[in-house]
Amino acid sequence: MPQIPEPVGPGLTRVWEVGEVGYDERTPYQHVLIGKTAQGVSLFCDGERQSTEASQLVYHEALMLPALLLADQVRRVLVIGSSEGVASQLAVAAGAAHVDHVDIDEQAVRACAEHLPYGYTPAELERASRGEGPIRVSFEDGWTFLAAAADQGLTYDVVVIDLPDENTDPDAQHNRLYGTDFLTRCARLLAPGGVVTGQAGCPTLWRNETLRASWRRFREVFGTVLYFGSDEHEWAFLSGRADQVDDPGALVARRFAERGSAAATLDAEALLGGATPPYSLRHGSGPDHS
Repeated sequence: MPQIPEPVGPGLTRVWEVGEVGYDERTPYQHVLIGKTAQGVSLFCDGERQSTEASQLVYHEALMLPALLLADQVRRVLVIGSSEGVASQLAVAAGAAHVDHVDIDEQAVRACAEHLPYGYTPAELERASRGEGPIRVSFEDGWTFLAAAADQGLTYDVVVIDLPDENTDPDAQHNRLYGTDFLTRCARLLAPGGVVTGQAGCPTLWRNETLRASWRRFREVFGTVLYFGSDEHEWAFLSGRADQVDDPGALVARRFAERGSAAATLDAEALLGGATPPYSLRHGSGPDHS
């Protein structure tokens, strides 16, 4: 049985056993493998698990729902990365009339639609690629898309950054989409009351370098930063608004209860409970990896 060793911290690796492999190719940007694991059909990029059939909805709702609730309105959404398409679908389910989904790796997005049992189907992706319906998929660099959107005066209520975890590889093109400059460019596209959100890393003490760096960057750019740590996954997420909002965690939980939601993995209690950042972020303790 094939195995995928996935580094998860200094000196620590977990090994995924992969059964039937549906897709195994190197795209112009990354090595993509889709195969069956103990968690169902699973997506790996450059040897790192990106999503699995068993846990993808927990991940994607934790990414999307806090931001969708923190934003004053959800009419126009921009998704950068998130090749499976689930984030775009959740935005539409929340009421978005227009979703721009931008991903640089067309080959990976098409492989996900063909081989994953969640996210876009091939037919849905084709319609979105033609701009038919609320979702419009563009295969281009997120940085370039932001520049063109700014020139056109486009605005969004929610901007979603969903990328592989930041790493130390100098050739990893996605790392530049984590920096303060990129966050600032995203913030400039926000409509009043709009929100930028992103996967921000893992809160576990021995692998929290990305989270510490993301926390610092979000607080540099935004007047309000909402932390959400999934209670059933290993990832944390940050959402930022330009203005100042008192107790954003309570606001999100209240809006969830008031508006109702079709969420399958979150409720108001989980949203409120997950809104307290880890001690090391709140107190700045531990080594500075930012």
